[in-house]
Amino acid sequence: MQYTHLFFDLDHTLWDFEANSRLTLGELYESLGLKAKGVHDFDLFHKNYTIHNDKLWERYRNGYIKVDVLRWKRMWLTLLDFKIGDEALAREMGDRFLESLPSRTLLFPYTHEILKYLLARQYKLHLITNGFEKTQQSKLEHSGLTPYFTEVITSESSNSLKPHKEIFEYAFWKTKAKPSESIMIGDNPEVDIQGGINAGIDQVFVNHLNIASPVKPTFTVYSLKELETLF
Repeated sequence: MQYTHLFFDLDHTLWDFEANSRLTLGELYESLGLKAKGVHDFDLFHKNYTIHNDKLWERYRNGYIKVDVLRWKRMWLTLLDFKIGDEALAREMGDRFLESLPSRTLLFPYTHEILKYLLARQYKLHLITNGFEKTQQSKLEHSGLTPYFTEVITSESSNSLKPHKEIFEYAFWKTKAKPSESIMIGDNPEVDIQGGINAGIDQVFVNHLNIASPVKPTFTVYSLKELETLF
């Protein structure tokens, strides 16, 4: 199969969301004096935040909540775990988190190298991300990834979310790519791989965490460097 258009996911695939998020939350923990307010354990705070964030993102993807609810409620629910019912604090944390997070620059190993490698081989690189337009563009600029990608398709610009096929159809229209020459590369089986399947294109599961996938991808790699064996 000769691919021309490679569609990448951003968060958790190239941009290390977990590491960048932890760094940003750590700064909020210190600057807002959360320990003195009753959040006695940062590691537990971070762990609980991750659980709430994942659940709320799933609800957002399924259309049950709006984005502004997601942004502050993940903080609110985490604070409630420490018996802190302070909505104003949760909203301030949500705002400050989103201000700081996109300027973080931690990437998975070999990110720049693999993107340069693929461009040198004449592949057209694009992004399909469920993130928000301004946030994702900021992440790309700060981490030096902007020049690699021809098109950046967000859930906001396409009015759809992975794994729904509409975001991919919008991407095909925007990039003038045919499904037969396209492939989706991402870390999330339920979102990226299932999304590729729904859109009728091949997929590469970038399995950084070495987890079992509930859906069968076309290809699986365990590091970005391994993409050289496919392309």
